[in-house]
Amino acid sequence: MTESKQKAKPKSKSPGKSPGKSTGNSSGKSNDTTIKIAFVVNEVATEQDNYTTIRLARKAVARGHEVALIGLGDFIYDWQDGICAMATMSKIAEFADDTAYLAHLQDPEMERTRINLSAYDILMLRSDPAAELTTRNWAPSSGLLFAQLASLDRTIVLNDPSQLTDAVNKTYFQGFPGSVRPATSITREPDQISRFLDAHGGKGVIKPLQGSGGQGVFLIDEGNRQNLNQIVEAVIRDGYAIVQEYLPAAAEGDLRMLTLNGRPLKVADTYACMHRFSQTEDHRSNISAGGGVEMVEPDETALRIAEIVGPKLIDDGMYLTGLDIAGDKMMELNVDTPGGINFMEDLSGVDFSGAILDDLERKVRLQRQYGGTLTNRQLAVI
Repeated sequence: MTESKQKAKPKSKSPGKSPGKSTGNSSGKSNDTTIKIAFVVNEVATEQDNYTTIRLARKAVARGHEVALIGLGDFIYDWQDGICAMATMSKIAEFADDTAYLAHLQDPEMERTRINLSAYDILMLRSDPAAELTTRNWAPSSGLLFAQLASLDRTIVLNDPSQLTDAVNKTYFQGFPGSVRPATSITREPDQISRFLDAHGGKGVIKPLQGSGGQGVFLIDEGNRQNLNQIVEAVIRDGYAIVQEYLPAAAEGDLRMLTLNGRPLKVADTYACMHRFSQTEDHRSNISAGGGVEMVEPDETALRIAEIVGPKLIDDGMYLTGLDIAGDKMMELNVDTPGGINFMEDLSGVDFSGAILDDLERKVRLQRQYGGTLTNRQLAVI
């Protein structure tokens, strides 16, 4: 991404230093809990240095934690040892930046190591199912099934995989109160899409039911309505289409607000919230689609939306999520790979990833103190 229009200026605080207490987390660098943490990604070879996963993993190894990265095709169910994986093991060290750390992980000389997940405290699911639709459609569901088995042992799996099986599909979004959602239709019938558009002023947004990063997203209005049949054909090629009412506020971009344990992530006085906006005539504001970003304070409307969706996130064990908000509606909910932490930290100097690691360490301490009597769902959002 080219961030040629970052309005927010980084604060004077040094990146990586926490300025104070975070909501629901301890402050600063925690040294009393050394943990083993594994991150599930699509493939280590396809990770990029602006991914939140890489930032979290780099900060974790700097704390002295044992970190492993597992691709969706790297799991093993062993008849004797249970859930294992061929993992890329990170050395424990201080790396200059995310680029240097990723180069370490992707070193051609790096060999994978067979690990037993029952020895790991945390398994963070950070793969993007949309990236697997055309070439490895077996991978996302397989990864979730292995994760579900891992959660039956002592490993804390986040987000909770029993619910993530349903939450990865955009139909999950329809389970939240209608007051925070745009009007929506999900169908493969072109005439039903036309009917929806006619009922909403001839304007709407069409996208694949399964997708992310602004891929396959089309804004329909009078200027391109004549191309509707071709657009619908392209969207439904691999499944259902979702069509939503157009939100005028989306013309100014959207907010990406991160939630942790069902509540907005906040460190000291700073929310993990950024404004994403298009820098071209393309309407998409996703960072992966070339949008710009700036740190912002969420307004009362955005905080109200977070408050409304919080109970369901907690009930479903959705530990870390990304709410995409335009005006008074939530456009999308990212439960797979909620990202943006690296951009937020670089713009603000606030250690959001450190706050997440503090919280993971706290969960591991609680699990140990309760002797394994807490369920994975409870630990996911406690």
